[in-house]
Amino acid sequence: MKTVTIYTDGACSGNPGAGGYGVVLLYGEARKELSEGFVETTNNRMELLAAIEGLCALKEPCDVKLYSDSKYVVDAIEKGWVAKWQMQGWMRNKKERASNVDLWERLLDELKRHTVSFIWVKGHADNLENERCDELARMAIKNSPLKYDENYQKM
Repeated sequence: MKTVTIYTDGACSGNPGAGGYGVVLLYGEARKELSEGFVETTNNRMELLAAIEGLCALKEPCDVKLYSDSKYVVDAIEKGWVAKWQMQGWMRNKKERASNVDLWERLLDELKRHTVSFIWVKGHADNLENERCDELARMAIKNSPLKYDENYQKM
């Protein structure tokens, strides 16, 4: 299995607001960057979408180290919260539904295809690849034709 390193970040101008994600994929000497912007979404949705799109870009099952500055994403996976929410019918507790279920389901599907370790990095702390992902996400908000996040629902 190939070993790939993925860095991800999501950004929003307002939260909710226009949003974007940035991804850097590294395999040996190869480097690929991805980004996309959306009209209205949330920061958490963009953080999740960055991880999903990074994993979806892999053409075959890989051993992945995925770096994110999102505690929401990293902790939900590494601490088993998402598995618990899924087992409880996507409820966080007896009264509160989990957010972003559509994206969590997509991410869980990708995790069946790859072996992934999620690693938290502090944002805006001079990690060059994390900074590049942030730059890609912010450029996507400003420069690309913005798409609609069709499953985003205002609360």
